[in-house]
Amino acid sequence: MNPIDWLLTSQVTIAGSPVLIREIVGNVFGLGSALFGMRRLVAAWPVGIVGNVLLFTVFVGGIFDTPQDKDLWGQAGRQVFFALVSVYGWYRWYQTRHRGAGSAVQPRWATGRERLELAGIAVVLYAVAYFVLRELGSWGPQWDAWILTGSILATYGMARGFVEFWMIWVAVDVVGVPLLVQAKFYPSAAMYVVYGLFCVLGFASWWKIQNTERAAAPEPVVVG
Repeated sequence: MNPIDWLLTSQVTIAGSPVLIREIVGNVFGLGSALFGMRRLVAAWPVGIVGNVLLFTVFVGGIFDTPQDKDLWGQAGRQVFFALVSVYGWYRWYQTRHRGAGSAVQPRWATGRERLELAGIAVVLYAVAYFVLRELGSWGPQWDAWILTGSILATYGMARGFVEFWMIWVAVDVVGVPLLVQAKFYPSAAMYVVYGLFCVLGFASWWKIQNTERAAAPEPVVVG
């Protein structure tokens, strides 16, 4: 069996249920992306895209061969969004890094206006996502819509350098773990637990970086 066939077809048994190897590998790439993101490395984005492609094939059993009997279209849809936004984030961080900045992004708190905009977008996205996922027959559409909406906002916030994006991920993980356990996507559920803990560390790290870099910024020169 060649490596591609092995990746696409191999399974292991976890808690008495078959699990695809590509689900495990896709989540490993996702964790790698999060680690690079905490360190503000541009590599976070291409590594994440690889994981997105693999995980998309895991959550749509109606298209790809999967052992689970539940389709999570919200989970699949967020992988598509991740890949698209990752191209934007990759370009934005790359440009920042090559303009002479010390790192690919400078963390900052979102402004009050930006937070209001994000809240409004969240309400609209959730309503649309719930309707679409329900019509597609996604299992647990109310929770799947929550995860999809939060994932979109968090990924956008990461690309913009908002410190708050880590906490949005925690809110996603709190809902994602029980949903994925019930649907028997065990590696993804376990990785959500890891992500949740990691996001708390990432939040603390970016908060500290934001305070340090703001304190180190030169005072503006007042002329006249």
